[in-house]
Parts: sequence; C-alpha cells; structure tokens
Amino acid sequence: MPTRLSVNFARPLPVFPLPETVLLPHTTQRLHIFEARYRQMITHALDHAGQICMACFDGDTYKMEYEGCPPIRNAVCVGQIVQHDRLDDGRYNIELLGICRARISTLLEPAGDCLYRQATVEPLEPIGKEPPALPEVRETLHAMMGSPTLRHLHSADRVREWTKNEAISTHALLEVVGFVMMTDHEVRYRLLAEGNMRLRARLIFEQLNDLSRLIAAAQKQPFRDWPKGVSWN
Repeated sequence: MPTRLSVNFARPLPVFPLPETVLLPHTTQRLHIFEARYRQMITHALDHAGQICMACFDGDTYKMEYEGCPPIRNAVCVGQIVQHDRLDDGRYNIELLGICRARISTLLEPAGDCLYRQATVEPLEPIGKEPPALPEVRETLHAMMGSPTLRHLHSADRVREWTKNEAISTHALLEVVGFVMMTDHEVRYRLLAEGNMRLRARLIFEQLNDLSRLIAAAQKQPFRDWPKGVSWN
C-alpha cells in the first residue's frame, strides 16, 4: 500500500474534476475517459510523469456549466496513472493511484491548444517526513471493527487483518479504511482536505460510531423497518 512516487510541485498539473468521485492517497480509482479535453489531458500526462489532480466540483453549478469551467473545491488528490488502455476511438480506460493530498494554489484555465485546466498545488502534509505510527489508532480501529455491531460488515474482517499487518503503515491504513468504509463523498472529501492524520482518524472513528449506533437501532427492528441505507455492506 505505501507509495514512493514523487511529485514535482513546481510544475502545473492537469486537473480532472468530477461531481462525487474522491480519490485518497494509497487508494486506486478506475476511470473511463471519453471527453475530448480529458482525452487530451491523459495523452499529455502520459507524455510526461503520468500524474493528474483528481478534483471535486464546488456546489451544483457544474450541472449547468459542465462544458465550461465550473468552480472546483480547493483540496485535490495527486494521482499517478498506473495502468492505461487507449481505445481505437481515442478514449482511455485508466487506473489512478492516489499519491498525496494537496491544495490548489493557482488554477490555470484552458489556453491555446490546451483544452483542460491545470493547477499549481502545494502538499497538505509534510513531504519526505515519516508519518507518526499512532499504534493507539490501530488498536482502536481493530477493537471497533470487532464490536457486536460493526463486526458483521463485509469489510470488518479485512480491516482487522490490515490493523495487524505491520507492513501497512497507519497512514496508509487510515486512507484505505476511509476509502472503503466511508461511502459518502462529502465525508471522503473531508478526509482528503484534512492534512492532520490524527484528525482524520478522529473523523473516521466518529463516522464508525455513528454507523454503529444506526446498526444497533436497526437490529432492534424487523428488516422491513430498517432505516434507509442500512445494510451489511
């Protein structure tokens, strides 16, 4: 799960915004690229370091302004294209690996022959510094996923195994747990925008506690009366 890829923060990076898709470091996202501007973006990225910024639209104005340049939120995830397949008509299927969280410092609109936006970004976490181990975070997460309410979730056993795997850093563990278990895109964005690892852990614990309470309440009711959205996924 650890990544050792570097980012040249002195150069602008292509920006690929989507409505509800949030990439986190140490996680991967498969994407189908079909618009002309973003096909050009992937071609240009592959000609260089193969890196782009995954961004999120800010608000709902993108629904009316999508063909233009709708506002985007400040936090982005710099991603590395680790697999790509160029189709005969110029479309791409790619797999993007999150490298690091960053914030946009300067947003560059399309200009000249370039059809897509670019941005200069700055890291939200120290680069080249080993993140803290935080063993207490691993212990808490392991205990929570073994609780009477959360242990039945499909990903519970997998998360508990990850907490015992010393090859997986706590930093990477939190990213993957956030990506796998936090299905709400707004919560994922909050994790992306938070540069403090301890605060990300706190947010994950809060969300898991909320889920635990919801499941506990649902378990007392017949299945047909469960709150909407509750399942063992």
